[in-house]
Amino acid sequence: MARWLYNVLLHFLLPLVYLRLFWRGRTTPAYKHNISERFGGHQGLPKHAILIHAVSLGETLASQPLVNALLKQYPDYPLIITNTTATGAERARALWGDKVHQCYLPYDYPWAMQRFLNHCQPRLVIIMETELWPNFLAKLHQQHIPSLLANARLSAKSAQGYGKIRALVTPMLQSLSVLAAQDNATAERFLALGTPPSTVTVTGSLKFDLSIPDNLPQRALEFKTAWQLQGRPVWVAASTHDGEDIIVLEAFKLIQRYFPNALLLLVPRHPERFDKVAELISKQGFSMARRSLQQDVEPSVSVFLGDSIGELLLWLALADVAFIGGSLVNVGGHNPLEPAALAVPIVTGLTMFNFQQITDTLIEAGALKQGKDSQELAAIVCDWLKNPEQKQKDGQAGLQVVLANRGALAKHLVIVDRLLK
Repeated sequence: MARWLYNVLLHFLLPLVYLRLFWRGRTTPAYKHNISERFGGHQGLPKHAILIHAVSLGETLASQPLVNALLKQYPDYPLIITNTTATGAERARALWGDKVHQCYLPYDYPWAMQRFLNHCQPRLVIIMETELWPNFLAKLHQQHIPSLLANARLSAKSAQGYGKIRALVTPMLQSLSVLAAQDNATAERFLALGTPPSTVTVTGSLKFDLSIPDNLPQRALEFKTAWQLQGRPVWVAASTHDGEDIIVLEAFKLIQRYFPNALLLLVPRHPERFDKVAELISKQGFSMARRSLQQDVEPSVSVFLGDSIGELLLWLALADVAFIGGSLVNVGGHNPLEPAALAVPIVTGLTMFNFQQITDTLIEAGALKQGKDSQELAAIVCDWLKNPEQKQKDGQAGLQVVLANRGALAKHLVIVDRLLK
C-alpha cells in the first residue's frame, strides 16, 4: 500500500519533473539533452553488465577505488556507471572515458525502471552510499538481480527521516542482497529500520582507499613554480555552497591582515554557481584569476577561482590549509579525506553530519578543527600558518588516519565476487 501511494504521488508530480528538467537545462544543458534516459529510453547499453549507481559528484568520487578495482578484476564484464546529476555524470566520463558506459539512472517510475532493466539486464547492481529508490529495488528483487548497497552511510538525522516513512523504507531495505555499512553506528541505524541482520556487514569506508595520482606532486610543483607560490600561504576552500563563499571571503580578509600575500583558491561545488561566485569575488574587491579562462596567478592576484571540474585534488596539493564546504550551511559537509591524504590540515564549519565519524576521528587526531563563522575560521587558519611545524604535524596526523583505516575496498570486492557467483 505504501509503495502504491508513493507511485500515485510520483505520477501526480510528473509534469513538474519535466518542467524542472527544462528549467535546470537553461543553465546546465545536460539536463535537457538526456531527458529520454530519465524515463528509461536508453540506447546502446551492454547487457549483463555490472552496474554502479553513483548519484552525484561525491558518490562518483567515492566509487573511484571500487570502479578501478572492478575494471582490473573483471575485465570481461561490461561496466555501467549511472548518475542522477550532471556534475556526477561529467566526472564519471572524465575519470573513465570509454572504459565504462555512463548514463543517467531513470527517475523511480516503475515503468521507467522496467524499460531500463529490460534494456541492460545487469548481472549485479551496486548502489553507492544511500541512494535508495523503492521501485528500483523492488524491480531488482523481482527479477532476482543481486544488489549491494556499498559504502553505506546513514546519519542520525537521515535515520529519523526514514523512520517517519517506515512502511515504505523497510520493504525497500529488505530487498537488498547485501548492505555494506561504513561503521557500526550506520549498521545499527539500518537494522533499526528493519534491514535483515543477515544482509548487513560493516566494511569501513571506501573513502579511505582513495588513490593519489602518481603525477600529482609533479603537477603541483609545476603550478607552484609557474605561479611563484614559494613563500605564499595558500588556503583552499573546497566544495563551497551558496552562502558559504561570502563567509570564506570575509575570513580571507582577516587572514590577509596577518599574511598580506596569502592566496585563496576558491572551488565552488556546483558549476552553475561559477559565474555568480566570480561576481561575488569582484564585488568584494579582490583581484581574481579564473581557471576557466586559463588565467595564471600573478603576484597581484589574491583569489583564484577554480571553476573547472575534476581538478580539486590538484588545488589541494597546493594548499597549506584546506576548508571543506557544505559545513557552514545545512548540507552536512563533504569528504575531508582528500586533503588528509595529502597531509593538509583541515578546517570546517560545525555541520559535518554526512561524515561525522570521519570528522570526529580527524578532530581527535588534531588534523581537523571547526569554526562557526569567518572570525573563527580565520583564527584557525592563521594559527596554523604562524606555526608551520604544528601545521605539518597536524597534516601528517590526518594522513596517518587515512592509512590506518584502509581496507574497505578488499572487503567490498569479496562481497562482489560472492554476489556474482
